[in-house]
Amino acid sequence: MAKKYSNKINKIRTFALSLVFVGFIIMYVGIFFQKQPILMTLFMILGLLSIVGSTVVYFWIGMLSTKALQVVCPNCGKPTKILGRVDMCMHCNEPLTVDPELEGKEFDESYNKKKK
Repeated sequence: MAKKYSNKINKIRTFALSLVFVGFIIMYVGIFFQKQPILMTLFMILGLLSIVGSTVVYFWIGMLSTKALQVVCPNCGKPTKILGRVDMCMHCNEPLTVDPELEGKEFDESYNKKKK
């Protein structure tokens, strides 16, 4: 079975968005504990921390995105950003690399890991 890859920037943005929704769900669960104010407050604080964490992740990926290498995808012709040695096109999921040694090789995210 083929592994599904996607662009790293989009993966991190999706994670940050999911933190927002998880935070809302946690806060909503807190409503069911209105008779126990300490438990309700705990759920509200945990939900708020999740949403604040999302803000931090969005800020971090925004800063990282400004440093990413911007290239034009040879498949769809649209500009996309690359993080690391290999990445996927944001638009068409074409495997991209900036390392001439990796051209023609099968796409693998492990190429981005530093060798020891």
